[in-house]
Formats: sequence, structure tokens, C-alpha cells
Amino acid sequence: MVNKAMRGSVTAGNRHDRRHRMRALQFDRFGSPDVLVLRDVTTPEPGTGQIRIAVRACGLNPADWANVAGLFADRLPPPPRGLGLEVSGVVDAVGQGVTDVEVGDRVFGPAPYDGPTAGAAEYALMTRWARLPGGVADEQAAGIPMAADTALHALDDLGVRPGELLLVHGAGSTVGEAAVRLALHRGARVIATAGSAKAASLRQAGAAVTGYGEGMVERVTTLAPGRIDRALDATPTGGRADRPGQAGPAGGSLPALIELTGNPDLVLTISDFAAAAELGTRTTQIDMRYDLLDEIARLAGSGVLTVTIARTFPLEAIREAADLSRSGRPGGKLILLP
Repeated sequence: MVNKAMRGSVTAGNRHDRRHRMRALQFDRFGSPDVLVLRDVTTPEPGTGQIRIAVRACGLNPADWANVAGLFADRLPPPPRGLGLEVSGVVDAVGQGVTDVEVGDRVFGPAPYDGPTAGAAEYALMTRWARLPGGVADEQAAGIPMAADTALHALDDLGVRPGELLLVHGAGSTVGEAAVRLALHRGARVIATAGSAKAASLRQAGAAVTGYGEGMVERVTTLAPGRIDRALDATPTGGRADRPGQAGPAGGSLPALIELTGNPDLVLTISDFAAAAELGTRTTQIDMRYDLLDEIARLAGSGVLTVTIARTFPLEAIREAADLSRSGRPGGKLILLP
């Protein structure tokens, strides 16, 4: 469960000597992933309200590269800083005031990224977490939080209701896949646009699937003779789903989604904010708000929420992992295994 207790004093369990060392990815200056260095550093100690985990898996996200590039430089401490925004692992030590988890518990959630180390390390601090349900692998747990949180908020902001027909464009992305599964779980009908690699799993989940690219509007119309009730653009960069990172004319995919719904207010994008402002569609910020971690854990434990794990990498292979992540075609979630 998300830590809310700040009562009393709990001694950190299995506390390491302060001279204990660990491996962690850091960057000393802003730039491309080439600035990342794997170092031997001091293991951090949990403060009040924090826990420390032995990291089993760390999910990679586009936001990691924005962080390394200096997007948040004006509101965060200067480097050295760590990499990795979401993690899973085993509680190794607990700080003052933490009463809802113990050493040895499996947890997952966001890793603070404003310090010299973050989630891509052998040990990581956490200030928010949820217990990891039995049967959920560490790799899955480290790949779910940001995608599921974004998808849940997008569906809520869009106002998707049971029985409605939802189009999820870019359902091959981790957010898109999560949105499809969550919408179906809530009783909506779903048409998903995705590439051939994801089509089978999306159909198995219960969605009707068609390809993106030229002729998409006609293909969707064939699957849904009436209007689409609502549409979600889940492409990670607001561009063309067939060419991630490359925006199409007049706002990428949004004009097609407006055509299919008949109303820009029935369309929401998670990334194409400039086009949304011009065309009048809705937006949802990709920003973990932490209040849904317990619900995400429950849905993962029941099998409703899963993500496709494309590849796993050791910390030493961060360059290869970064290249694949930034290619726009990772094929699913990429996971670091410290």
C-alpha cells in the first residue's frame, strides 16, 4: 500500500554500514545518454518516511532521456544525478515513521530522481510504494507504474463510460496497451490501432485491431459503421504511430481522430500538446500522481494489467538500451536488471 503512516519511530532493518558501496548509473552533466556512467558509489540511507530496496528491476521511459537532457534542470538539484523513474525490489531498510512495510517485503513504484542515484542502481530509495502482489514478476512490476497511471488518468479525463466505443490509437505503446486493457476492464468496447507485433495480444485481450498509417480512417469506419464515441491518442510523441517521433501534417494523428469522433472534445492526446491547443482536443500530462498505486497493484495482481517486456539489460548495457529506447521502436517495455 502507499505509505501514509508517519507515526512513531521504526529502526531501519538490515541497515548497511555507511561505508557500504553499490553500483549505480549517474550523469554529471546534461546531454545525451552518452553522459551516463556506471559507478561504484555509497549506498543511500533512508530518511524519515522512506524505504530502501534492493532493486530487482528498473523500467526505462522516454522521460528518463528528458531528465538526462536537462528538462527539469531549473527545479531539481544539479548533477550528479541518477537514472531510473520506476522500480521493483525487496525492502532492505526502513526509515523513521514507516510502519506499513518490513524488511523482506516486495514492493514497486516510483523512484525519486532528484538525488545522486535513482532507480538504475543496486539499491534505491522510495518515498511512495505499493506491495507487489504474488505472481507478478519484478520485470512486470517495474514496467507498469507510469504506463498504468497515465492510462488511468487519460481514461478518466476523457470520460470513457461502460458500453462506449473507444478508439485507442497507438495501442502498441506501453500506455496504449494499458489503456486498452483498462478500458475493456471498465466495460468499454475498444478498437485499437497497432502494428503486427502487438495485434495478437490486443485481440486476445478483447479489442478489435487494425493497422495505422494510410487508410486508417476507412479501416476503423469499417469496424465501426457508426461514430467512435471517444478516441485516445497514445502515441508517445504525438506523431505518426507508424513513424514514432515524426509528426504528420496538421497535428499528426489528431485530425483523423477528430474526423472519426466528429468532435475534438471527444479526443485526448497524451503527448501532442501543441496540436491539441490548436485543434481543441483534450490532453493528459504524463506525470505520476501516486494516488493510484494500490489500484494498479490490485489490477496487476488480478491479471488485468500487464505490459509487454521487449528486452532486459544489465546496467553495463545502458548505451544499447538507450539506443533502442530512443529509436521509437522498442517493441515494448525495456527493463534494467541491476
